[in-house]
Amino acid sequence: MIDTLDREIPAGEERLRFEVTEGGVGVLTLCRPEKLNGWSWEASRQLGVFADRIRFDPSVRVVLLRAEGRAFCAGIDVTAPGGAITGDSAAERTHRYDEGIRWVHERFAAFARLPQPIVAAVQGYCLGFGFELALMADVRIAADDARFALPEAGIGVAVDAGGDLRIARDAGAGWAKYLALTGRRVDAATAERLGLVQLVTPPDGLDTAARDTAAAIAANAPLAVRAIKRNIDAFADHGMAAALDRAALAAALTLTSDDAREGYAAKAARRPPGFTGA
Repeated sequence: MIDTLDREIPAGEERLRFEVTEGGVGVLTLCRPEKLNGWSWEASRQLGVFADRIRFDPSVRVVLLRAEGRAFCAGIDVTAPGGAITGDSAAERTHRYDEGIRWVHERFAAFARLPQPIVAAVQGYCLGFGFELALMADVRIAADDARFALPEAGIGVAVDAGGDLRIARDAGAGWAKYLALTGRRVDAATAERLGLVQLVTPPDGLDTAARDTAAAIAANAPLAVRAIKRNIDAFADHGMAAALDRAALAAALTLTSDDAREGYAAKAARRPPGFTGA
């Protein structure tokens, strides 16, 4: 794992970069394009650090979440340090995964529950953890080359950060089950039709559309904007906390299963997995 008490982001180790632009737009950028902005424990730590900084910054009226390169985030970076959790027994590994995933949930919650609205600009691959991160934004704008999926079941693990729950909230339980159970990818037009994306643009217009939307929010009265976000979230997220607790345990149990080991091995070997249900 990582040092969860560390509040610094060492130069050269940035998974995210933050700057405040004129007009009160705080731009949070995923900045590992050579890794397709793959997610990691360290990325979760840095997201929490930035969320804490943004929360009480009066200069930030809205957050623009974006990514460098050809992908928003292609999912977990399996090459990142500290990826797999170890333990002396299956029970200990399950306990540690459960605590680790709950810790990630807390970092994501600090971000999703920021008083400032979040606008996400999505291009290319938006898979697994990347899709779940985008779903935490209040407004999502996608380039028409964006592709969304929750592929976790195909490698033997449960969806662990609540992406399936947020799809159920926004698009309905049927679509959440369809996407999470099949792992199939959907394009930006389909995501817009389902209500998971609010606007689709050509790739070369994504940055302008996202910044224009963020600027329009930032121009409105801050207290009113924050109250609107809180009120809508209070309605939409009813029951989310209890569901996320179940998601953490389900992810911990599946991550320590034989099927998960088989799923990751099959993916690395580019062969179909042979799942047994153990």
